[in-house]
Amino acid sequence: MITKKKRASYHLAWLLFAAAFVTLLSTPVLADGYDNAFNGVNGYDAVFEVTQGDPKVANIVFWAVKNAYEVSEVKALKNAPRITVVFHGRAVQLISSDKKPFNAGEWEEVEKFQETLRQMKKDGVKLEICLYAAKVMGVDRDTVMPEIDQVGNGFVSVIGYQMQGYAVVRIP
Repeated sequence: MITKKKRASYHLAWLLFAAAFVTLLSTPVLADGYDNAFNGVNGYDAVFEVTQGDPKVANIVFWAVKNAYEVSEVKALKNAPRITVVFHGRAVQLISSDKKPFNAGEWEEVEKFQETLRQMKKDGVKLEICLYAAKVMGVDRDTVMPEIDQVGNGFVSVIGYQMQGYAVVRIP
């Protein structure tokens, strides 16, 4: 037979368990585990140096690039993130309206990629194309997306951003 005291203890234990459970559910958690990475960090400046030119791969990779400045931990930093993407190599074909380098399936992926870039530009991301790479790859500068800033040598841009303290992320 359960006494009133034991019954009260039993109910109190369940009440404490329920309260702890509700508290854990309602507490914001650094689910992505960036607490070590952002220890003492106030700003988030990165330049992504992109040479990878496969449109399907670009769509997969640029989900992560976009996510890199959209995660709540980055948005919570004291200073707003500054993100730049510089295109070199075959990647310059991905930001052109010229369909010749791609088959029909690839072109669908290119269009998807270009839409992602338009959204990134609206988000405040700087986008640049290396005109030297464009020339080497046969991309006419007049076919480059209007959202993309054109620079003579993308390496100069990357070095300049690095000298300003930007982290360089290479996407070969």
